[in-house]
Amino acid sequence: MNTTITSLFNIRYPIIQGGMIWCSGWELASAVSNAGGLGLIGTGSMRPEIAEEHIKKCAKATDKPFGVNIPLLYPHSDEIISIVLKEKVKIVFTSAGNPKKYTSTLKENGVTVVHVVANKKFAMKAAEAGVDAIVAEGFEAGGHNGFEETTTMVLIPMIREIIDIPLIAAGGIASGKAMYAAMALGADGVQIGSRFAAAAESSAHGNFQNEIVKADDGDTVLALKQIVPVRLIRNEFLNRVQQLEAQGAAREELLQLLGKGRARKGMFEGDTEAGELEIGQVAYMINSVEPVDKIISDLIREFNEVSEKMNGWTL
Repeated sequence: MNTTITSLFNIRYPIIQGGMIWCSGWELASAVSNAGGLGLIGTGSMRPEIAEEHIKKCAKATDKPFGVNIPLLYPHSDEIISIVLKEKVKIVFTSAGNPKKYTSTLKENGVTVVHVVANKKFAMKAAEAGVDAIVAEGFEAGGHNGFEETTTMVLIPMIREIIDIPLIAAGGIASGKAMYAAMALGADGVQIGSRFAAAAESSAHGNFQNEIVKADDGDTVLALKQIVPVRLIRNEFLNRVQQLEAQGAAREELLQLLGKGRARKGMFEGDTEAGELEIGQVAYMINSVEPVDKIISDLIREFNEVSEKMNGWTL
C-alpha cells in the first residue's frame, strides 16, 4: 500500500504508533517499525537521559525508520530536541504547544516534523509553521484531548478541507475497519494508541493492560477539563475527580488532587485505583494483550477485507 504517509516516512504500512506516556518505550517503537509501521518513543514521561537511552536502544533494535514524540509543554523539551539532533533521529512528532517552537530548527537539520492537533485553528498554525504532516486527533482518543470534543469522524474531513499536506487520523482507531473509514474520510494514514498500549511490547504495567482489556462501553470518561481534558478509565481516582468537579472545585484544588506522578502510578506502576489510567474510548474493543506483529497483521487483514467488500458496492 503506497500513500503519501508511507512515502514520507519510508514505511510499508500507513500505521503510526502513538507516542503515549508510560507505554511507548524503545521496545514498542522498534517492534512497530520492524512490523512495517512507524514506531514512536513517547518522551513526555521521560527525563532527558532516559529518552536518550531509549533512542539509542531503538536504533540498535531496528534498521527501519522510527521517531520521537515530544510534548512541547514538557519542561525538558529543549534538552530532548538537542538529544534528537545529536542522535540523528529523522522523524519528530510534536504536540501540546506551539508548532513554530522547533519546526524550523528540526527541518533545517533534515528532520521530518509532524504536529498533533484537535481543531482547525491549530491545523492551520501547524501548516503555516511548515510541518510535513498533521495528526488530527478526535475526541475519542485516550490521554490528553481537545477542548472542542470534536469526534474523529467530523474532524478528519474538516481538517482535510483546509490543508493540503499529508493528514494522519487518530482517535478511536483500533481495527482495520476503522483505518479504512478514516482514510475514506480523507486521511492518508492512521495513528493508533490504545491498541498498542495493550501490546505485549508496551511498557505499560500489566495491571493497567488488564484494565484496558476489561473496559466496556462507557468505561472511559473525559475529565479534568479545567486543566487539560484527559480521557480516563473509571476508578477511585476518577470518582474523586468527578466528585470535586460536581462540587465546583477550583482549578487549584484539582491540581492538588492530581499531584505529581499520578499517571506514572497508574499506567507504569500498576496502581489501578489511585493512579490515572489514560486510554481511548476504543478500549472496549481490545480483548487481549497481543504482540505487535499480530496487531499489525490483523489491522492489514481487516483493512483489505473491508476494501474488497466496499469495492463491490454500488448505489
